Amino acid sequence: MENRIEREQGDINTTDNRKKYWERNLSGRALEIFEMDKQYFLHQALSTPVLNVLSRADGIYIEDMEGKRYIDMHGNGVHNAGFNNPEIVDAVKKSLDDKLTFCPRRYTNEPAVLLAKKLSEICPGGLNKSLFCPGGSEAVEMAVILAKQVTGHHKTISFWDSFHGAGLIAASIGGEAHFTAGMGPMMQGAFHVEFPNYYRNSWNFENREQVDAEYLRQIEMIFKKETGVAAIIGEPISATPIVPSKAYWEGVRELCETYGALLIFDEIIEGFGRTGKMFATEHFIVPDILVLGKSFGGGLVPFAGIVTHEKYDTLPHRSIGHYTHEKNALCSTASLAEINFIEKNNLVANAADLGNYTLQRLNELKEKHSLVGNIAGVGLHLGIDLVRDRESKERAIEEADMILYKCMEKGVAFKTIEGNIITLRPSLLISRDEMDHAIDILDQAIDEVERGVVY
Repeated sequence: MENRIEREQGDINTTDNRKKYWERNLSGRALEIFEMDKQYFLHQALSTPVLNVLSRADGIYIEDMEGKRYIDMHGNGVHNAGFNNPEIVDAVKKSLDDKLTFCPRRYTNEPAVLLAKKLSEICPGGLNKSLFCPGGSEAVEMAVILAKQVTGHHKTISFWDSFHGAGLIAASIGGEAHFTAGMGPMMQGAFHVEFPNYYRNSWNFENREQVDAEYLRQIEMIFKKETGVAAIIGEPISATPIVPSKAYWEGVRELCETYGALLIFDEIIEGFGRTGKMFATEHFIVPDILVLGKSFGGGLVPFAGIVTHEKYDTLPHRSIGHYTHEKNALCSTASLAEINFIEKNNLVANAADLGNYTLQRLNELKEKHSLVGNIAGVGLHLGIDLVRDRESKERAIEEADMILYKCMEKGVAFKTIEGNIITLRPSLLISRDEMDHAIDILDQAIDEVERGVVY
């Protein structure tokens, strides 16, 4: 059964290593809560049964019920400004005290308006019209609906192995069977292509221009064969993370303009400083619609949204984001406080500078360990592709799983994607010393696995 569970989106909870981790690390009250969680929640391969039971989250750390702290290199992407950032917490407390929280639809409030104004100021290329909603999946769907309404077309092009949410539209454009298998008919007209991959591509091309040209050919083939494409939607940098060339995205933009489609960038993971720019799009080109989420809620509350150009504000006769919490004052307050904190404390620059340093350290691990096949990423959005053989690039799935739990027991938490890729996305608050400590632990775990010390 385990072999049928897709690992594209993360490490799964059905492995023998996960069972060993539970046996070694759960006891007392934590074990009781763990068992209750398993009893009362629906089981899911990526969540329940859970990994551990947390008692608090603070800054770059999470802490379990035994009092053990972990540098969280995953954080579900919400902790750009740190978990429970005091300034964001204070802003939210004030909003609670002022009774400025929920805002019924058909009304507005100052925090929501100020947040939309702030986004118009910091988003690149004239993106200045916003719409908010409770979560990223809904934001993706708003973006797709807007593109369909604006263009009058209904088809989409997106990327295999991508995740855009679990709603029907979001899962349809996502490229992972984990969220579509057994669902029956999904959204019609959702076509997929491969995401540019300079390390793993089907033709063994090493020249980036050749790789770009082939992936662009896939997109143009759909445009030529399937009229009526409303949008191309993708992450500017993949979750793994693969960083395409600027020329690739320029080529995609050119195809969109030629065939009358909009370009949507999903920055739910990458927005707000993660890549060493306030938005990942700043490394490439400006999309027609920018999707935001996760850290958009300040690490405290669920919140997401889209930002687009004023010229696409053409649907006063429709309601494409008809959500109860679309202008939630409490969520808007948290979001605005996080953006202000990131700017005030130069966290974008920290992500860029520390990211460059961390890439150097990770490439040193590549020189040292044969298990490390490739290092990718930018800023504090980094990935380590583990392989059993550098020539064949066979994915080291079991080894990655053991390394994950060894690191957990040493105080560093992260997530694997596609079974063998270790992803590192810490809070932008992390210091060089803390990063060094985390990389040292990762180094030790890789060394142990290479020497045959199993988990």
